[in-house]
Amino acid sequence: MPSYYSHKLSADRLRQVYEIAPPAVQAYLKAEIEFVISRLSSTESLLELGCGYGRVIATLSGHVDSLWGIDTSLASLRMARDYLGSLPCHLIAADASRLPFPGATFDVVVCIQNGISAFAIEKLCLMKEAVRVTRPGGKVLFSSYAESFWPHRLAWFEAQAEHGLIGEIDYQATGNGVIVCKDGFRAVTDGPGEFQSLAASIGIVPRIVEVAHSSLFCELIVPHY
Repeated sequence: MPSYYSHKLSADRLRQVYEIAPPAVQAYLKAEIEFVISRLSSTESLLELGCGYGRVIATLSGHVDSLWGIDTSLASLRMARDYLGSLPCHLIAADASRLPFPGATFDVVVCIQNGISAFAIEKLCLMKEAVRVTRPGGKVLFSSYAESFWPHRLAWFEAQAEHGLIGEIDYQATGNGVIVCKDGFRAVTDGPGEFQSLAASIGIVPRIVEVAHSSLFCELIVPHY
């Protein structure tokens, strides 16, 4: 549901989503970014898909040579320019399924915080496009939630619903990794099998890593064709 993140969950409302996160979710968010940092080099260029108001870019600054972020929400991008201040980065309004960059532009492309599902665009197309703009030998990092993190993830969405950031949760339709709200919002996630299948479709053997019992990462090393 792109419009949900472009309008209802953009800019300041998106910031509130992270501000109200329970302690276990805060720990998950920190561990997720720390894992990304562990895979970076100071000489690399990095593109974040779905950069929002700049939360991740702000943390990655100083760990790579150049930072780029794209998002479909103009409101989030405007807020990101203020949030990031003088930090050197490039922010562009763009769709992750149609990136406005030539092939082999970046050393690293990241799509974390379950963006592969949250963007609500065709996942194989998203993965192919991320690989297309990554240089041979470069890395593409996707993340979703570890299965064991479900209770904390649900509690986080319940807090969002209580604050009016998303609709009331439909508990009859919610379960098995899927969170459904009565206003039509639906949050899904991907497991190791889904990541393996998507990567196999583009001929890459992924590295699947569970981080801190909370994140599930799929790392793709772009081959030299």
